[in-house]
Amino acid sequence: MNSNQTVEKLRQMRLSAMADIHYQNVKNNRFSEFTPDQYVTLLADHEWEDRQAKKTERLLRQASFKQKASIGDIDYSHARNLEKNMFERLAALGFVQKKENIIITGPSGVGKSHLAQALGNQACLVGIKTVYSTTSRLLGKLKLSKVDGTYIKELKKLQNTQLLILDDFGLQAFDSVTREIVMDIIDDRFGESSTIVSSQIPVSAWYDLIGEGTIADAILDRLVNSSHRLDLKGESLRKGILKNE
Repeated sequence: MNSNQTVEKLRQMRLSAMADIHYQNVKNNRFSEFTPDQYVTLLADHEWEDRQAKKTERLLRQASFKQKASIGDIDYSHARNLEKNMFERLAALGFVQKKENIIITGPSGVGKSHLAQALGNQACLVGIKTVYSTTSRLLGKLKLSKVDGTYIKELKKLQNTQLLILDDFGLQAFDSVTREIVMDIIDDRFGESSTIVSSQIPVSAWYDLIGEGTIADAILDRLVNSSHRLDLKGESLRKGILKNE
């Protein structure tokens, strides 16, 4: 069997990265540089790294982040009650393995969304399926799914998501439908997966925000009691950006 046939068979088996590096080595006659074991390892490693890179790219795309944010970009110099050691422990993602939640609260502009998405980005880099959405957008989508009959399907997708990020929680008032949707989401995920919630509204006001005491109690019991809390303070970071422009 000639090398071209080998390359073609590798491509047909969807081992395209392996096929590419084998083709280059054949073309450049580099076989003498490797023992058979080394060459097999080279091919396997190249295919593995290519697949991992594609998986990460796919996870980042499917997460639908609003902005590019990474753990390495976090600025701890601002006085906003963000403790570096604590946040870096969260960035190790042990909370996802333990199926715990994170609640990030604070006034507008202190970086709640950026921190949440940085954690989400880190999760994607290590292969954790993540979904980001503003709360109002997600609830609007699920409201429509109740009409077209795809509600259970959409809930199942969220249930199978290891990390869900709900941004801007509570900016819009809850009605009876959205209240029940939030309950369904949180109940499905309780003890099964992790949720990050960011909000300008302090947790102490969520009971009244959600409304309907029984449902509010159930949501808060499942979400808050199993959560790490980041309560950010200080002025908007956007003010400094505007001053520098």
